[in-house]
Amino acid sequence: MVRFEFFTKGGARAEFAFVEVKPTATPANPEPGSAALEASPAEPTATRLARLAKARSKFTGKSGETFYWPKAEEASELLVGLGEPGKVTAETLRKAAFSLAKALKEHKESEVEVALPELAAISVTEVFQAFAEGFLHSDYRFSRKTMDKNDGDDNGKDLTVRISAAAEEAELQAALANVNAMMEGIFLARDLTNRTANEIYPETLARAAQEALEPAGVKVRVYDKAEIEAIGMEAFLSVAKGSAHEPRFIVMEYNGQPDSAERTALVGKGLTYDSGGYSIKTAAGMVTMHCDMAGSAAVIGTLLALAKAQAKSNVVGVVAACENLISGTAFKTGDIIGSLSGKTIEVLNTDAEGRLTLADAIYYATKQLDADRVIDLATLTGACVVALGSEYTAAVTNDDAFMAELKAAADVAGEKVWQLPSDEAFAEKNKSKVADLLNSPGREAGTVTAGLFVGEFLAKDVPWIHLDIAGTAYRDKPSGYLPDRATGQPVKTLFTLLNPRNS
Repeated sequence: MVRFEFFTKGGARAEFAFVEVKPTATPANPEPGSAALEASPAEPTATRLARLAKARSKFTGKSGETFYWPKAEEASELLVGLGEPGKVTAETLRKAAFSLAKALKEHKESEVEVALPELAAISVTEVFQAFAEGFLHSDYRFSRKTMDKNDGDDNGKDLTVRISAAAEEAELQAALANVNAMMEGIFLARDLTNRTANEIYPETLARAAQEALEPAGVKVRVYDKAEIEAIGMEAFLSVAKGSAHEPRFIVMEYNGQPDSAERTALVGKGLTYDSGGYSIKTAAGMVTMHCDMAGSAAVIGTLLALAKAQAKSNVVGVVAACENLISGTAFKTGDIIGSLSGKTIEVLNTDAEGRLTLADAIYYATKQLDADRVIDLATLTGACVVALGSEYTAAVTNDDAFMAELKAAADVAGEKVWQLPSDEAFAEKNKSKVADLLNSPGREAGTVTAGLFVGEFLAKDVPWIHLDIAGTAYRDKPSGYLPDRATGQPVKTLFTLLNPRNS
């Protein structure tokens, strides 16, 4: 576990270097203590370490690159690259801090002293916040291995980071509390998404939301199948019909600004397992389908983060949780089903089920809960992964001003969002000859048509954004500080958007 202290001395020393650091000519393999490695009295430590790193390794100062110099009688030193001067961003610092934390753990260091770099374009507090986040990302691990306690992993050991920075300690402590709150939400979202379908199904997802959120002051109401039927959520119930695990409808309310009547709804897709139904997926395609509830996990994680940070905002989270399985009672291709809004839907593909659950959830959020603006998030389409890979979340919206707010928050958070077009021509593709809408109009522009289908179920004209996180919520290999499997995206973006302290 990473722990931070301020303005104290002790432990290994970490320094930072840029790509353009030009070490002076040095023998290829100088001996420790030789004149080639000795610093002049005026030479900065980072420059001396850069010369040493250049002489003894392939260190160039690239972002996230590290060089470790152990010492027996005094503090060891570690150099971290920041890339090109003038191009350092908060994301650069997150990745550099994550690399530093990994290197320290690899070399069994338990303490490190860090003087934060001073950068013209980024405030000291922002530097520290990014640095702390990167360090804390190194704490995350998900595993069900029975031998983990003895496998040599150092994630459970304490690492004390002693920070020196040109800022008031109270300001840094406040920033750290904010980062800690956000990271709790991210880690919760990752854990919920990583837990497989034999652990997380509608009932246990609802219980997990209650256990995490209620102690933090978030009101959680869970509706069972009979109550969902009484509400009239026919589209949601149609998807749930094939599973022995009954559905749950989860409503979570955080009121951090009680003097305001305005609130934002976060609607998360909650398919705790998706076989595709009768439009069955391949065996390989089903292996990771426990992650099809990543949207709901992100909603729960965001609410936890906001509550822990005591954010001055009002947010309601809505999750329609169920499984999409095959049985004698499962819904079928060709079915024409109803919905909470009263609109009818022709089912051409039972593997286009997430939008059906979102349809009832988003209508409930804008009708019964009277939300003033809505963001829905879902691992919705394979087309999104084809188009944007695992780098960008796709967005469809009816309000460019709201989209600009979210995009600005995503930029601050270091999460990439790409807005897709939403012309009326795309919406026309969702029209059915025998019902009001089709649930799957075909391969063309699949991410756009899926998003616009969900938007058809807004109960009133409010700003709305649909986020397709199919590529960004779950990865098959790590990237930077993002682990393999669940990433927790887009908790950071939503937390930044809905926490005024971050704006």
